[in-house]
Amino acid sequence: MSTSLAFVFPGQGSQSLGMLAELGAQYPLILDTFKEASDALGYDLWALTQQGPEEQLNQTDKTQPAILTASIALWRLWLAEGGARPAFVAGHSLGEYSALVAAGSLTLGEAVKLVERRGQLMQEAVPAGQGGMAAILGLDDAVVIEACAEAAQGEVVSAVNFNSPGQVVIAGAKAAVERAIEGCKVRGAKRALPLPVSVPSHCELMRPAAERFAESIAAINWQAPQIPLVQNVSAAVAADLDTLKRDLLEQLYKPVRWVESVQTLAANGATELVECGPGKVLAGLNKRCADGVSTANLNTPDAFAAARAALA
Repeated sequence: MSTSLAFVFPGQGSQSLGMLAELGAQYPLILDTFKEASDALGYDLWALTQQGPEEQLNQTDKTQPAILTASIALWRLWLAEGGARPAFVAGHSLGEYSALVAAGSLTLGEAVKLVERRGQLMQEAVPAGQGGMAAILGLDDAVVIEACAEAAQGEVVSAVNFNSPGQVVIAGAKAAVERAIEGCKVRGAKRALPLPVSVPSHCELMRPAAERFAESIAAINWQAPQIPLVQNVSAAVAADLDTLKRDLLEQLYKPVRWVESVQTLAANGATELVECGPGKVLAGLNKRCADGVSTANLNTPDAFAAARAALA
């Protein structure tokens, strides 16, 4: 184990058609992992990620298993190629489930069915077109929170992802999000952009989904994580399994405290981060969250080889 190493797992938005294609062609372990997930789900997940249709891959209940499986395929490949075990794991939103698989809390088969259900419940909680999310760039957290409070007018809108200093995502009812976007612009936001998502994640509108999801969480035979896991809701390592499960449920309707999560990792000496998943969204965020933090990626053969060489 490397005490300075932490693995971080991305959430929704990191998917793309053809993801991990080169690595899949090179390493059978990638395809084997997707087959294991496909067997649990009852459809060919690798074919969906490679051939689409893209609209289907971007449906929440398909996106979540796809990103989780890609992340675990890379995690397994890292270990199989002799990579060091990290001192900590963390995941952004959905990525927390990938981190739980890596930490040995649940199996890949359990996890893909769990996040498929999570995606279905999220979609059912808010009918398409009624919710919205937006990225706000260039404002302090407190100013975004103030703009949301003013824009709510009896509807739900709140800051839900504290991704990096000056980058906050808001979510809620569509009209309230639109009012908050205008409020943020008035307050001097560099950019305030609606996001192309079907579900307003991590806001109070998701509480009914969490209540229904509790049954699925309770049905799994959870194991204590073998690697300390920093959770989104608390930005801390869960003290026990009950806390971990409670925070997983609350994560559906409470903010992702990513800045503080990265700071927690850094404060514990884990400054060499590896983004274990498709894309490189977290690498861009992490360096702004805490001083002295670097993030390697594993999403292409070249990136994987470079990370192995740098962190050998």
